[in-house]
Amino acid sequence: MALNLREIRVRPVRPCECQRYQRLMQQQHYLGSLPKIGETLWYVALGREQWVALVSFSAAAWKCAARDRWIGWDFRHQYDRLKLVVNNSRFLVLPSWQVPNVASRVLGLCQRRLGSDWQQWFGHPVLLLESFVDAQRFRGTVYRAANWLYLGNTKGFRRLRHGYTQTAQAPKMVFVRPLQTNAQALLSGAMLDPSYLTGGPKLMLSAQHMQSLPAFFAAIPDPRRAQGRRHSLRSVRALSAAAVLCGMRGYKAIADWAKSLGPKARQRFGCRRENGRYVVPSLSVIRDVLLRVEPVELDRALQRWNEVYGPQDESLAIDGKTMRNAMDDEGRQIHILSAVGHTTKTCYTQKKSVPCP
Repeated sequence: MALNLREIRVRPVRPCECQRYQRLMQQQHYLGSLPKIGETLWYVALGREQWVALVSFSAAAWKCAARDRWIGWDFRHQYDRLKLVVNNSRFLVLPSWQVPNVASRVLGLCQRRLGSDWQQWFGHPVLLLESFVDAQRFRGTVYRAANWLYLGNTKGFRRLRHGYTQTAQAPKMVFVRPLQTNAQALLSGAMLDPSYLTGGPKLMLSAQHMQSLPAFFAAIPDPRRAQGRRHSLRSVRALSAAAVLCGMRGYKAIADWAKSLGPKARQRFGCRRENGRYVVPSLSVIRDVLLRVEPVELDRALQRWNEVYGPQDESLAIDGKTMRNAMDDEGRQIHILSAVGHTTKTCYTQKKSVPCP
């Protein structure tokens, strides 16, 4: 008797079933099994209580040109929001159940419940699914049938432990599936709704912090002409510094953060008052000020503010990193040595160096 597609249901793999799941994936999938590292969910599809298919969802690809172009996000936002993208890393329909429409049915059922399951297991939502299909083996029919979007092919380079392969190998077809209609806009926006934020909490500024910031920029010379100057340098710099402290990255994000402030906050930052209300500087004004002010003067002002209002560090961590694809004039790879405070996470100093020959 043929299996009715309506009988199929999916659920997460139970702990007692993990060994069986891995064994079948290793035996039947052409890529073998994957270890459960980081945020990963395994699903099993059942029909009449028999295993029909196995599906794995895990962390998104670190970089994917086709996906990143489609999202349109700034590189500053990409790494903060990458957890909102999930990769369909394995999909296996068991041999006895490889009949028409089973695969697309299973994939559709996984899509419907993945968002709530991910929130329950890992504490944050998911906005976008992605998958990579070997173009030499498959045509992506299952993903097309489940309303996934084909974005193009990868260049064929594969990530290794210490970088990427030197030569292109088999390109992969890139498919994505938004889990809500505004996923693309949310991922690419200058500011992300707080309900979608992942990772550690962003710094929140008190009223005292807001009022104190402008005074620390008062001594910095204003490089702008006096004619047509509407917003004071101290106010623009204070708003910009506060926005960065609250997690904003990029000129547009800073400008949007400033626009979101209420009247009281705008007053505390010393914003200009026009027609009975406080107005914040525009994106072009913020960009112009940030580009023209001396970075050394700005850094000194922020350090003075941090000395007064920031927590103190009783110890420092010395951290070294190798800069990928960064070479000196003699072709040696560059290293960065940093001193970072344990409590504040403040980087007190950095030194660039290269290893001795």
